[in-house]
Amino acid sequence: MGDGESKVRRRLPIGIQNFREIRGEGHYYADKTPHIEGLIEDGKHYFLSRPRRFGKSLLLDTIKELFEGSEELFRGLRIHDRWDWERRHPVLRLSFGAGDFSSRDRLELAVAARLEDLERDHGVAPRNVPPSERLRHLIEELHGRRGERVVVLIDEYDKPILDNLGEREIARANRNFLSGLYAVVKDCDAHIRFTLLTGVSKFSKVNLFSGLNNLEDITLDPRFATICGYTEDDLDTVFAPELEGLDREQVRGWYNGYNWGGGERVYNPYDILLLFRRREYRAWWFETGTPTFLLDTLIRRGVNTFALDGMIADDSLLSSFDVEEIAPEALLFQTGYLTIVESVNDDGETWYRLGYPNREVRQSLSKLLLARLAGDAAKSPRSTRNLRRCFREHNLPGIEAEFRAIFAGIPADWHRRNNIAHFEGYYASVFYACLAALGLELTVEEASAAGRVDLALRCGGRTYLFEFKLIERAGEGAALAQLIERGYADKHRASGGPVHLIGIEFSEETRNIAAFETMEDRASASTE
Repeated sequence: MGDGESKVRRRLPIGIQNFREIRGEGHYYADKTPHIEGLIEDGKHYFLSRPRRFGKSLLLDTIKELFEGSEELFRGLRIHDRWDWERRHPVLRLSFGAGDFSSRDRLELAVAARLEDLERDHGVAPRNVPPSERLRHLIEELHGRRGERVVVLIDEYDKPILDNLGEREIARANRNFLSGLYAVVKDCDAHIRFTLLTGVSKFSKVNLFSGLNNLEDITLDPRFATICGYTEDDLDTVFAPELEGLDREQVRGWYNGYNWGGGERVYNPYDILLLFRRREYRAWWFETGTPTFLLDTLIRRGVNTFALDGMIADDSLLSSFDVEEIAPEALLFQTGYLTIVESVNDDGETWYRLGYPNREVRQSLSKLLLARLAGDAAKSPRSTRNLRRCFREHNLPGIEAEFRAIFAGIPADWHRRNNIAHFEGYYASVFYACLAALGLELTVEEASAAGRVDLALRCGGRTYLFEFKLIERAGEGAALAQLIERGYADKHRASGGPVHLIGIEFSEETRNIAAFETMEDRASASTE
């Protein structure tokens, strides 16, 4: 790696998407050129989806400088001695990262302005024709003039659609316009050397990419799973001077965990760079964007908080994203709020289990969902501090009292306006969101030979197993009885710490906890 073995502290490239600036002004750089070389050698037209602030723009800018022959920027990087620097290709880079796309007319004006900039940069006379024809002429003209085929790079290809998901008519119009524009890339195949489109979402090929069906989607290709983001090796080598004084396990728990089909997980670059600068564990990435549309979709679709950590999806579902129908699994995965935890190939069909990538996302998203589920009842800092302290001190009566107070503060019928399918699911969702917002170690529906326990929590060397029931349906004592009868504690005894069984029954009549029964597992207590 280019900066791999250096112990010299460099400048942190926070918010910098310009490869020339990073290399020329002494910033850290994790070498992605082996991935880029693999792309160029193995194919021609590509599509890549990654969440916001994951380095997509820097990747495109690096490819631009490579094809333009900026040799001095690549000295010391893996690709330098493997690239023909005598050949220089014309590069057309379109970015939709900024702009007003609130109507098709505004989008068309924005595209015309970008094409005019490219024409001026390359010395091509503008033509008064629709944008798709203008792009076609630009590609053909550059190939003819330069004698080398053109490289087409499109950044944030989907932003004009994503910006208008709340206004479906505008989103459809923008989608249809972009579909015609992107189709030019396929029509001009003979004039193109390389194409890469990047964005957050993977829109259905039927609706957006119908005219560009020769794109190879590398979003879940294991060969390119780490093409964006920082790996463990990047932290140990490139960023080694910044790690002093930081607990690696804590860094890993807070920010690592993103997986796109490979064996190696990656860190969000924005999080890591802000951590190195500020030396403070915070939700740096999450705080840069409020996922309002995501929250609205989850609430409208009645997805409870338990369902998020452990969703099951296949390839088609993760790729099914369109204006007309947005699957929560696809929305959560593509925007970076869930990632692949496990993949299984079953007779040629791949299934994925999704989960939170790290503490940052679990804790932050749970806080926002909790506010939607419980309103003002969930916003008390005092309650948050008390709950965390009660778990650390193993104060079970205190935990019960705090949750009773939270549920008592929820307005009547609030669960109905949040679309959770049934009362038990709604109150269990509030309970889970409260605990996840504390940053505690949670496992939802943890499997055992006897079945699945609703919730497992670990804190202070202790394990707490929760089972939730609606008392009007199950009867008093049913929750704790199930924990005991099914032996849910068995698999946790090996941890060496006490295991506590907690059965909680909610009452639809009182809209609160009807029973909060606890028992310490005797076998784990005897080995304490």
